[in-house]
Amino acid sequence: MIRAHKIRLHPTKEQHVYLAKAAGVARFVWNWALAEWNRQYEVGENPAALKLKKHFNEIRREQFPWTWEVTKNASDQPFLDLGKAFTAFFEGKACHPKFKSKKRSKPSFYLANDQLELGDHRMWVPKLGWVNMAENLRFAGKITSARISKTADWWFVSIQVEMPDEIPVKKQAAVGIDVGLKRLATLSTGEGVENQAFLKTALGKLRRANKRLHRRKPGSNNREQARRQVARLHYRIACLREDALQKLTTRLADSYGIVGVETLNLKGLLKNRRLARSFSDASLGALRRLLEAKVAQRGGQVIKVGRFFPSSKTCHCCGWKWEDMALKDRVFVCQNPSCPYSQFPQDRDHNAAQNVLREALRLIGLIDQVATGTGSDDGVNLAVDAG
Repeated sequence: MIRAHKIRLHPTKEQHVYLAKAAGVARFVWNWALAEWNRQYEVGENPAALKLKKHFNEIRREQFPWTWEVTKNASDQPFLDLGKAFTAFFEGKACHPKFKSKKRSKPSFYLANDQLELGDHRMWVPKLGWVNMAENLRFAGKITSARISKTADWWFVSIQVEMPDEIPVKKQAAVGIDVGLKRLATLSTGEGVENQAFLKTALGKLRRANKRLHRRKPGSNNREQARRQVARLHYRIACLREDALQKLTTRLADSYGIVGVETLNLKGLLKNRRLARSFSDASLGALRRLLEAKVAQRGGQVIKVGRFFPSSKTCHCCGWKWEDMALKDRVFVCQNPSCPYSQFPQDRDHNAAQNVLREALRLIGLIDQVATGTGSDDGVNLAVDAG
């Protein structure tokens, strides 16, 4: 198992210059290799990453001597990254590799395990020396590689560590999750997780910062300061969102062995011009991706329920469907007279989460182990024992 630990760096002014140079060399080599790959492909040749690397090293000392000022990994790794990118493109897993921009692309470069050394709150980089780290490496194991990158005004290092596989402890509990905008997640147990909408909260401050940026003269120091302020605001919003998602998914993965979720058409949802920003702010795709990775790592499984499954329109007790249910209807009222919940209106999202759980257990053949009972404040709680 390979895990990564991302740590913030505290470089000096001189070290800032070196890191920027190394990232610039990596970007330049990527663009050169991509241009050469496209040229060879157009003339009918068969380009390959190792061939391009060999050709670059032959002309490097004469044409690009400034690339020797930084670690050799900055100019070697982009060829391997380009080869992987084209492999993914030919397999239909990614789009065609694109050129990297100095202004829009994220500055970064790679370090192999033999090109770095870790000390007490510091890291050694070739041709640079020791760079201060905000914290020590959390994981114990064999360091495989590292990648230094810049976000907003700060440099970070992501260190990959090879660790022995943990023996997962199987958990017997199961839960269904209904995600949305009003509440980020509603569990079948009745628990609701607030959608904190970090972007919406900071939108006023972000708008003022953007206005200040566009009023500055292009190329001036004041404009650069305003741009950095906007970047810091975006980074803060992203960190707050990721922190909330990480804590939620870790808690769910530690508590439940079976998690039922709906497969949403996220690309289709983002086409709704009225709700696109809210869906992006909620980051439902990242929530599902983190949940799948953490549950699988702990020996559990995430069961995906089809997007067309009517979880919100169906009563979890009797199966009656509310066909003309609208988005504004936040309370589910069952119209089946024989249903025990016809006299007790249910929360719409809680009812949907219970339906998601039932459908997930049905898909894996454990539907007969579901039992209903009271226990939550809204009058119903789904207790599940999948063991």
